[in-house]
Amino acid sequence: MTTTPAWFDAAVAEHPERRVRRLEEVDVEILGWGRRGLPALLLLHGFLAHADWWSFLAPLLCQGRRVVACSLSGMGGSGRRDVYSVEWHAREALAVAEAEGLFEGSLPPIVIGHSYGSVVTRRLAELVPQRLGGVIYVDGVLPSGEPRAAVSRRYRHTVYPTLEQALARFRFTPAQTCDNPYLVDFIARRSLEPARDADGTDGWVWRFDPDLRAKMRRTSSELAGGEPGCRSALVFGARSLLMTPERLERLRAVTPADVPWVVIPDAGHHIMVDQPLALVGALRALIAAWQPEVGRPAPIRL
Repeated sequence: MTTTPAWFDAAVAEHPERRVRRLEEVDVEILGWGRRGLPALLLLHGFLAHADWWSFLAPLLCQGRRVVACSLSGMGGSGRRDVYSVEWHAREALAVAEAEGLFEGSLPPIVIGHSYGSVVTRRLAELVPQRLGGVIYVDGVLPSGEPRAAVSRRYRHTVYPTLEQALARFRFTPAQTCDNPYLVDFIARRSLEPARDADGTDGWVWRFDPDLRAKMRRTSSELAGGEPGCRSALVFGARSLLMTPERLERLRAVTPADVPWVVIPDAGHHIMVDQPLALVGALRALIAAWQPEVGRPAPIRL
């Protein structure tokens, strides 16, 4: 049996409000912690991921705050579209912020996006910069004008006969190992849903649209850097396979010197599973520097 640390047990014991709202012509899965009307954070996940990638960290960020995570369309428990785009996902995120009262607090909300979620965060900041207190890109694969591989292929959506077989097939993209098996198990279990195969046999399938990548409408945007009309900060994993030295060099070249640039040691692209508490510490520090009025969060009990 896997032993879990005290901080994780305490965090997952704080069950979020879970709801589905009809927003921007699609059903959107929403998780929320903290009282409506408090200064807020909006958390956005990576490609093929979902809101629960944040649910073991969100309680560590919500002292004195309202924290909301949502599953973008085509992923998690949200609905599917005929066509997806960064624009649609950014408008969904804005609609979530409005519906969940994130603009009702005494301070403007801060948006945090991981991987693909950082691209959505960037577009959201371009849409409503004056309404945001800042944006934080976590190991963000920002648009760079690089050649893109063909995306017409469909993901294979195997229906696994048992939950155990499905869990054994869970993989990170890009591929990486993880020294925290309890976090892998937590995310994997929330990445599956019951399904029925062509023969009518019950089983389990991954919670995303198998045509998601093929349906993505691409945008031609240069590497995003600097401030998109509001404060910004960047957080990277020191051994990320996606944020290569070449990509980081290009990003550094277009990022103003006063924008915080934080590197988390011994972390790959999926920083929240490699170094969850280091990521929380970095996010807390950035948020506190921008909004010191909220006060210091409680210490984390290890």
